[in-house]
Amino acid sequence: MTPQSSTLKVPGASLYYETRGSGPVLLIIPGGPQDAGVFADVAGHLADRYTVVAYDPRGNSRSTFDGPPQEQDLDVHGDDAARLIEALGAGPAYVFGTSGGAQIGLNLAARHPGRVRALVAHEPPSMMLLEDPSSALAGMRDLHDTYRNHGVEAAMQKFFTENGLSEGLGPDEAGPQDGPPSFEPSPEQAETFARVSGNFEYWLAHGVMPLSLYHPDVEALRGRPVVIGIGEESIGQPIDGMGKALADRLGSKRAAFPGDHMGFAPYPDRFAETLHLALSGA
Repeated sequence: MTPQSSTLKVPGASLYYETRGSGPVLLIIPGGPQDAGVFADVAGHLADRYTVVAYDPRGNSRSTFDGPPQEQDLDVHGDDAARLIEALGAGPAYVFGTSGGAQIGLNLAARHPGRVRALVAHEPPSMMLLEDPSSALAGMRDLHDTYRNHGVEAAMQKFFTENGLSEGLGPDEAGPQDGPPSFEPSPEQAETFARVSGNFEYWLAHGVMPLSLYHPDVEALRGRPVVIGIGEESIGQPIDGMGKALADRLGSKRAAFPGDHMGFAPYPDRFAETLHLALSGA
């Protein structure tokens, strides 16, 4: 299904978003350097049940600043998401966010509860809720320092390796880390990979630390319809502990999603069905 592409002017930036399907609105918030294109396959599997709206968070890909790049601010991101839901004119929306996008979703649900029907936060890096976040914070600071001292490529290789990920933002997501692509990417997949790769430096320079240091407002979120998603292949990884810490603080349900931190890429059909079930039971 070909999406309808639109832009929304917000203070200081313009947001690019894509709309597919019909039914209640489901807003998808990508994580880190990702953009709406990463969720094209998942959106296609959900478009028979939802009006799926995926967008590029400000600073990523086609969502551009009015001026020079700005440090990421979760309140600004949360306000962007709320304005997008308001512009869609469909009342409270279902919301799915992954990784840093899950942090944005948590901010949105805490500060704009009237805009959110239910939230699924998939693998939020909520390290500040760990009993002792010092090790996780040291790792993110080391990643940031690697970028500053050795550049984008060295930092991204460190990130993928230390988190047990293949370079799963592109066409070789299901293949071995250093091997050839497991399939020939479509022109759309190749285009998405090129865009997302172009966001790596902005994320490393302006996103890693704000997203890592964000402390969700547990009091505001407690009792809200929030489900914490954890990848089946992430069990035992640091991100698993962060998700459990958040779920425990909120008293929220947890849902097991296929794959790892980026399981939506190799398993879009199963991922979409799991998301639908999680939203239905929130």
